[in-house]
Amino acid sequence: MAKSPLVPFLFAALLFAAPAARAWDYEGHRMVNQLALAALPQDFPAFVREPANAERVAFLAGEPDRWRNVDPWLRQVGPSWTDHFLDLEQLPAAGLDPRTVSSYRYDFVVAFAAGRAAHPEHFHPVDPAKNIDHVREWPGFAPWAIAEWCQKLRSAFAYLKAFEEMGGTPEEMANARADIIYVMGVLGHYVGDSAQPLHTTDNYNGWFGPNPKGYTTWNGFHSWIDSGLITKAGITAAGLKPRMIPAEALPVTNPPDGRDPIFIAAMDYLMASHELVEPLYAMEKAGLLGNGDKPVAREGRAFIEGRLVAGGTMLAKLWVTAWKSAPIDAYLRSQLAKRQMATQPAPPKP
Repeated sequence: MAKSPLVPFLFAALLFAAPAARAWDYEGHRMVNQLALAALPQDFPAFVREPANAERVAFLAGEPDRWRNVDPWLRQVGPSWTDHFLDLEQLPAAGLDPRTVSSYRYDFVVAFAAGRAAHPEHFHPVDPAKNIDHVREWPGFAPWAIAEWCQKLRSAFAYLKAFEEMGGTPEEMANARADIIYVMGVLGHYVGDSAQPLHTTDNYNGWFGPNPKGYTTWNGFHSWIDSGLITKAGITAAGLKPRMIPAEALPVTNPPDGRDPIFIAAMDYLMASHELVEPLYAMEKAGLLGNGDKPVAREGRAFIEGRLVAGGTMLAKLWVTAWKSAPIDAYLRSQLAKRQMATQPAPPKP
């Protein structure tokens, strides 16, 4: 995964012998969150659009990358490393179908570990010297991270709704809204990651393994897609905002297999991104992506713009889904009702 900003990432990569860059850089992540804000429907809670809150949502797009900029121990924690990607090829290698895997993270962990142990011939040995964070055995957990953060956002909207209904204090309302802003921003990071096709594949930074079509093995490829191309082509959020349309909520009806419908939507979104891995490599081979002394071709620019718009569109849908599907927090409502009764003046004695 890439670091934000790029210089600390490169330093950390050399220091810890980590894999090559694996994420949009900060400007790309910020752009995805800004595009999602532009896609919110007019009836979405207005406090989110207040300038300070909108800026906070954009700034928080880079938060999960910052968590691992200082201490390598945080790299072992899911939100700091493996939640940023899913190398989809590893699921069928372990005998798993991405269309049917459990939406429960740890059920999937158990199933994947068993599949990897049963099919060691399908996996490259883990180099202990490059596994100081002890996560190289895992394929990544991006769709689980997206679903989990979206559920956290539903929870935050649920308790804001309870405060609004039951007369929460100004401080309670402000804190609930601040929580919503925070979760919206962080959720955007993982949605933005999954819009970048190189977050979905073993071939995340140059083609890996058999390469009959002669795709690049350049280990700067991921970093170029993350930031170099965006900068060279002059792609901006302002230029893409006119393409955003008001987002609608995703379906949240539970399927017959009982899996989380938000997780299913996140996995479908990531699999659609995965379909673009080879076309991206083909564009690089054709010289359309502007690396080196080549200009960025129209097709290369359109590809990256499309990925940023796709990320912003999906993120806005998840935000709207969390808001509309959140129930009123029943437990909090009951506690607030007790508080109301305790503070009411006693009836006059007869």
